[in-house]
Amino acid sequence: MSVARYIRKLTDGSDGERDLTEEDAHDLFAAMLDGGVPDLELGACLVALRIKTGSAAELLGFYRAASERLYTLRPPATSLRPLIFATYNGARHEPNLLPLLVLLLQRIGIPVLLHGTLEGSGRVASIYILRELGVLPSGSLAQAQRSLDDELLAFVPTAVLCPGLANLLSLRSRLGIRNPAHDLVKLLDPFAGAGLRVVSASQAPHLVAAEAFLAATGFDALLLRSTEGESFANPRQRPKIQLFRHGDTSVLFEEEWAPAKHIPSQPASIEAAVTAQWIRQALAGQVPVPHPLVNQLACCLYAAGYTEDMNQAKAIAAVEAGGLTPSTPGRSAEGMRPRTNT
Repeated sequence: MSVARYIRKLTDGSDGERDLTEEDAHDLFAAMLDGGVPDLELGACLVALRIKTGSAAELLGFYRAASERLYTLRPPATSLRPLIFATYNGARHEPNLLPLLVLLLQRIGIPVLLHGTLEGSGRVASIYILRELGVLPSGSLAQAQRSLDDELLAFVPTAVLCPGLANLLSLRSRLGIRNPAHDLVKLLDPFAGAGLRVVSASQAPHLVAAEAFLAATGFDALLLRSTEGESFANPRQRPKIQLFRHGDTSVLFEEEWAPAKHIPSQPASIEAAVTAQWIRQALAGQVPVPHPLVNQLACCLYAAGYTEDMNQAKAIAAVEAGGLTPSTPGRSAEGMRPRTNT
């Protein structure tokens, strides 16, 4: 394909005039994912896309191209919707507590799929902490499916789900800039519509773009401001948490007005081993789970279908985060157990 016309479009005129149509965005990104754009032209396109403000039509086109190349998984045999967490950033200043959230969900009986990078690039990636806790990445789709079916939890590297996206993500170290792949990975559903995405962004413009995307597509998702790019509620200040379901949007928690002056407990450092040890203590009820994470846990329970009442979800989350032992999975404040399909 000729890439020159896309480069001219992206670099000529005012912001609005430089936007690609959804179809052009799809075709260009499809060629990028398939390795059909030479290195020189690829670099020019990625730089141009980084400089301009992305449009809703472009994001929809990029998403369609990526989803067409995404390998899929089957939800485990439970009526609860699997939750999907994209983890591509890791801890830089604050401890990465995403593994705590997903292990709480797993213990309750909610399936969780994480996908992301195996390298932290100077940060403490989620997989570093999960390895300390005995959760290893899946090397194939078949292995990921077994982990989901048997353990209700799997971590799948991006290269296993979509090699083309992994290649584009890897260009950040060469070009020094983000590209559309970094936004797209947060929106993927490897369950082909059967999963529920937990989408986050650290900056307001990206949150606005994600909200517009979810509203336009009608996809089911939870949306919140990330903690250093990871999809868990900041222990210091609960973010606004929105639920997108069946085309409707509701706010489950409003943003707290001021950060907490004191957090009762948190890991002493961001190191993987230290964070993992603190998570073990939190799961055992020896240290309290930060309240914003308990709020997010309640949102996840409600969104996944564990309960149809948000107030009940809050009560269940409070009990579960208070320290049930691993030998009593699936219990709740109401004695509920996850339902299974027969």
